[in-house]
Amino acid sequence: MVRSAGASALRVVGGRRRSPDPKYFAGSGKAGEIAEAVSAVEADLVVVNHDLSPSQERNLESLVRCRVLDRTGLILDIFAQRARSHEGKLQVELAQLQHISTRLVRGWSHLERQKGGIGLRGPGETQLETDRRLLGGRIKQIRRRLQKVRSQRDEGRKARSRAETPTVALVGYTNAGKSTLFNHLTGSGAYTADQLFATLDPTLRRLALPVGGSVVLADTVGFVRDLPHDLVAAFRATLEETRRAALLLHVVDSSDPEHGERMAQVQEVLADIGADEVPQLEVFNKIDLNGDAHPRVERDTDGNLRRVFLSAASGHGLELLRQALVDYFHPDIVRGVLALPARAGRLRSRLFDSGGVRDESVSASGDLLLRVCMPRRQLDRLCRQEGLDAADLVAG
Repeated sequence: MVRSAGASALRVVGGRRRSPDPKYFAGSGKAGEIAEAVSAVEADLVVVNHDLSPSQERNLESLVRCRVLDRTGLILDIFAQRARSHEGKLQVELAQLQHISTRLVRGWSHLERQKGGIGLRGPGETQLETDRRLLGGRIKQIRRRLQKVRSQRDEGRKARSRAETPTVALVGYTNAGKSTLFNHLTGSGAYTADQLFATLDPTLRRLALPVGGSVVLADTVGFVRDLPHDLVAAFRATLEETRRAALLLHVVDSSDPEHGERMAQVQEVLADIGADEVPQLEVFNKIDLNGDAHPRVERDTDGNLRRVFLSAASGHGLELLRQALVDYFHPDIVRGVLALPARAGRLRSRLFDSGGVRDESVSASGDLLLRVCMPRRQLDRLCRQEGLDAADLVAG
């Protein structure tokens, strides 16, 4: 994460402790070791891979005589660099302000002084109180704007629901290859990079399936262990796409030796946002980096889809994933020939529009013979709209 933020790690100081030290978090001896390391390498920043209280952060800064950043602060800094859309920037700013609001008391005396000067003498309010009031006002303003964006997203979901178009959300640990998979499936140009949190802003695109119409594919922010609660709260509107999805594609970096632990951490975040009950299909990505050149699909003992192994970068196995989505959303596929009477021209047109017709011919009696491959539910609905029964149209 330090490299992702644009910094260089000059020295790593590790240690174990049963419980955090109230003053320095790391204990006085280890804190002194950190101070010596800072002096030796002339570092200008100390990053602690844990959350610090405001007083611990302040005490460490006084000891090491440089800026101290905890895990949440580092993640917030990376998010601030990655946010591109108006919504993403608002969400990051909200999380930053909520984090900063607990750290206004930093030990600098000017924050405690009351306002003075001509026209400002008297009881007044301290600078600290002014800062808190301004922060609170800005937080309320951002929340109102995000609520407006959330309402717009809700309208979009309602429209997709009316059109019977399910949403499939890509989730997974950061840098698992979600955006690369998203681009190859949809032909989109979503930003991708070999770095943490390359994608912050949710991107939705329609994905046409080989059979059964299409789904809406949503690319979401990558997860990370111990995701700060402020970030979970700030990005809750964005993560609604995950909670409301019909299916989650849990993308896993199969080349990561710790991918099992990463998967468990993703499940923890899904539970935090209330999405742990949404059905999942595991997508093991980057199989080419393991020397595994065989894309494949795994099913459980009941025949249900469980995993798809592929390489998003090379495109190997993408067709297997598309077919897996067809099997999931349309398990009952009609493959056969329909004999349409000449008067059923409007049904013929609708069947072609649905993409379910493979070829067409005319019988000796003048019937239209359509070879179809489409979900039974979709075929039944189209036939009912024309006052026909699909079962009567299947050619013998």
